[in-house]
Parts: sequence; C-alpha cells; structure tokens
Amino acid sequence: MCRLIGYLGNPIGLDELLYKPKHSLYKQSYSPLELKSGVVCADGVGVGWYDEVGKPFIYRNTIALWNDPNLEELSNYVQSSCTVGYARLAGIGESLDISNCQPFRSGKLLFVHNGEISNFQQTLYRPIRESLSDSTYRLIKGMTDSEHIFALLVEMWQSSPDNTLLDALRATLERLTELASEHNTSFSANIIVSDGQAVAAVRYAYRTQAPTLYWSSYSLKHPNQVIVASEPLSNENWIAFGDQSTLFVQAQSLQPKISLLERFAPIGV
Repeated sequence: MCRLIGYLGNPIGLDELLYKPKHSLYKQSYSPLELKSGVVCADGVGVGWYDEVGKPFIYRNTIALWNDPNLEELSNYVQSSCTVGYARLAGIGESLDISNCQPFRSGKLLFVHNGEISNFQQTLYRPIRESLSDSTYRLIKGMTDSEHIFALLVEMWQSSPDNTLLDALRATLERLTELASEHNTSFSANIIVSDGQAVAAVRYAYRTQAPTLYWSSYSLKHPNQVIVASEPLSNENWIAFGDQSTLFVQAQSLQPKISLLERFAPIGV
C-alpha cells in the first residue's frame, strides 16, 4: 500500500509536507506505522503542485523517496498552496516504470490513490476501459489499477462539468462498485484529487477493508490549511476518516466538509 498526502491552504514549501514533520511522507516511506501489506514504500515517489496562477506540475521518479536527492532539493525551493504526493509500494506484477508512478494529471486535475482492485488484470481492466471515451482512454499510459481509476474519474468529471470534484469522485466510486459487483471482485480506494481550488478525498472499500486515512486542519505555524495523509504527520490534531467517508474542502473557505457514502453497497455485501 502506498502512502498519500494532500494539502490546501496558505502557500508553504514542499519540504513542510515531505520532510520536516516528525512523521513526514519521507519518514513514512521507510518507517510506516500503519502499512497493511509490505514493509516499506520503495518503488517510487511523486509530488504534484500548483503555481501561483493555478498551473499544475508533477515530479515523479521510480526510486525510493529516501534515495532521491533531487526531490529534496526541489522541495526546498518550490512553494504552493495546493499539493498532492505519494510514496509508492508497487502491487504484485506492477513494473517500476515512470508511467506507473503517481500523481496522475489531466488538465488541472492531480490525483493520487492508495489501495487495489483485486485481480485487476483478470477482473476490471477491460470493463473500466470499455467505460471510457476515446479521448479519456488515450490518457492511460501505464498498467496500474490506480491510473485506470483516475481515467474513470476524468470521464465522470468531463461528462458533468458543472459538478464538483466530490460529485465526480462519488460517481467514480459508484461505477467502480457496480463493476466490482458484476465481476465478483473487491477493491479499496483511498483517493486524493484536486483541481488547485478544491481537494476531495475519500476512504472507501468494497468487500474488503480500506487503508487508513487522516485529516488535520490545525497547525500553530500554518493555521489556514487542511492536510490529508495516510498516517498523521504529528501527534496532534489528526482525525481518522471513518469507513466509506469523504472530505471536501475549497480554497476560499478552507472549511472541510465530511460526509458518508451511504448510497453505496456496504463492505461485505
């Protein structure tokens, strides 16, 4: 399972999220506390951010976060008000290729996912692709279940442009649940997605248990912020996501809204 992080708030350096906290993403990559499978996240690293005019950028590498001096240099320089990142633990059979590294990007959307679709190649690989338009299909460059979930989200986002990111995320999970039920499989989907002006995050699973996810909106140093992470970055002011729950926050208010996905099938059904 990967380790995720997302941020929306006052502009801060990437190092404030990736390296400086007591239990930063850097620390989580080699010493995770709540990793359900594997030991370390050594199969790649990625970070995405928006500049002052809202243009998204990504940095990805196939080496471990703790072995990437270029990212450490970059994080000391770049500041952003909206950031997503992850440390990768590859799934069984997934190659260490840059195309399989997150964040994934389309237009202004940046996306990171932690979880898996069980027996993905034999179950939902083709059904997801058959759900996509030609233009969205061509976005897929790699072979991971994460990128296919992202492509499905882009499809939902583009088909209803007046909807919020949370609406698109809900529609994506609903479609995934339908497909998983039809093809007798399970999946887990902890997701953080942003367009630079809002962040939507979810902890969700169907017929399995979702990985951990937490959020925080308080910091003495940077009080105007919301952070989402697979594991708390510190010992203070972190709240665990409940099962099948979402967080949605917009830049103009920075007031996180928590909701449950009651309309979808519960775990075990």
